Amino acid sequence: MNMESPITESPEVLVARLAKAGREAQRGLALLPDARKAEALRAVAVALREDEGPILEANARDVAAGEAKGLTDALLDRLRLDPKRLAGIADAVEQVAALPDPVGQVIDQSERPNGLKLSRVRIPIGLIGIIYESRPNVTADAAALCLRSGNAVLLRGGSEALHSNRAIHAAFARGLESVGVPADAVQLAPTQDRALVGAMLTAAGLIDMIVPRGGKSLVARVQADARVPVLAHLDGICHTYVHSSADAAMARALALNAKMRRTGICGAMETLLIDAQFPDAVALAGDLLDAGCELRGDARAQALDPRIVTATEEDWDTEYLDAVLAVAVVDGLDAAIEHIARHSSHHTDAIVTGDHAAAERFLAEVDSAIVMVNASSQFADGGEFGLGAEIGIATGRLHARGPVALEGLTTYKWQVRGTGQVRP
Repeated sequence: MNMESPITESPEVLVARLAKAGREAQRGLALLPDARKAEALRAVAVALREDEGPILEANARDVAAGEAKGLTDALLDRLRLDPKRLAGIADAVEQVAALPDPVGQVIDQSERPNGLKLSRVRIPIGLIGIIYESRPNVTADAAALCLRSGNAVLLRGGSEALHSNRAIHAAFARGLESVGVPADAVQLAPTQDRALVGAMLTAAGLIDMIVPRGGKSLVARVQADARVPVLAHLDGICHTYVHSSADAAMARALALNAKMRRTGICGAMETLLIDAQFPDAVALAGDLLDAGCELRGDARAQALDPRIVTATEEDWDTEYLDAVLAVAVVDGLDAAIEHIARHSSHHTDAIVTGDHAAAERFLAEVDSAIVMVNASSQFADGGEFGLGAEIGIATGRLHARGPVALEGLTTYKWQVRGTGQVRP
């Protein structure tokens, strides 16, 4: 399809046509052997590297348009590609190709007293719809993970990354076709019409699962309107609690990295909790301020440094995705856990401590998808977890939680083998 052609179909008809083509491709994809899927992804990585020029040119158009629209520095950082980032995207596709294929894995098996042999076996989910904003790397990451796990995918990216997404998708399709895998296994919506999102959300029976990746308003709309199962990647209100026993140098290094390495990613720290008995709190706050981070604190936090401004109640529940940080001084581990329970989005929360018992309590009692001890929350990433790319960080409690990679994109079926048994 010519991506610049005017769309004459209704959104519902367009989604139905794309979904049917995707489902047909998926039936063949689900039967491909492991080596063939890996070969296809390696071919995609080659195509992405060969198309560096067109992809970066397309991305430059998106960045220029974003600057003209007044996108924040954090959003522009998510959008921007350069040779190193594009090489990282291609590398991530190759890493997914090298991962073990989950399809066909036997989860467990048993034999009943009557001789029936039962197995639970991993299978692809089917056709996955992914709705995302402003991050062109998602186009390649999501497509690679879906294809490796035997799923077809219908991608609907944000308008800010329109040209980047199209260029990356073109390379992906060319790579698949070069090894004889149908390009319809990975489709990119050919229009930015917002009504298409609504049509995807109500395409029950055609799309098997929706994965939203974006801001709170997008995820809220998807959850409210979807008639298709949703695997939600919610906002990352990530906390780091510096315990009274924390090593001062470690705490300062981790806090600075957790916030300032990249402020626009979902694993960036958004609230810093400092134990009232931590002896190096002034230097900890000073490091962040000196690095250019705005701190918004409660009264005790403000006493640490006159540059800290007053926090509002809203600050404790805000994902800034920018060089802004909420800071509170708390009276011990119980108070920190209580604060996190009230304000965390259950994405990633961390403790910095030298006390083993405190660390184990934090791991056990903080109910988040990822809970860390003495590590930067910026490690909340599928690649860093050894999963290759990720399709998102799931913060719910059903099906999959934390970085969703290959296993999270499968379901299972029961296989029952008998020898003529009839039920009495």
